[in-house]
Amino acid sequence: MARKYIDNPNACSLVHTMNIIGNKWKPIILYLLSNGSMRFGMLNALIPTISKKVLTNQLKELESDGLLLRESFAEIPPRVEYSLTDKSIGLMPVLKNLSEWANNAYPEIEFEECRIIEKEKPAYNNVYKK
Repeated sequence: MARKYIDNPNACSLVHTMNIIGNKWKPIILYLLSNGSMRFGMLNALIPTISKKVLTNQLKELESDGLLLRESFAEIPPRVEYSLTDKSIGLMPVLKNLSEWANNAYPEIEFEECRIIEKEKPAYNNVYKK
């Protein structure tokens, strides 16, 4: 399936950001990887409502956008792990703020506590190099 983008004739940074992470799965995938690298099977187990095909496509898109690293290990059986890049590590405080917003805006809902591990934040001049 072709990727769907919102038209962005004025090169708005918010529209660009939403084109990259603005679907229902990508923020969840990034959140899960904030706790460390994971294999496909673990991600699939932690998001039971996502199909393998959709997870595969989302991982490819995140990798293409420079938000994920895909590391293949020359082992038998083959092993592949996904981890965050500096760009996506810089996004973690934003995801954490969105989680805190939901807690404050909807106090009637008993949310589980999201644990986004705050890693060392990259310097802003290095954020967009990978």
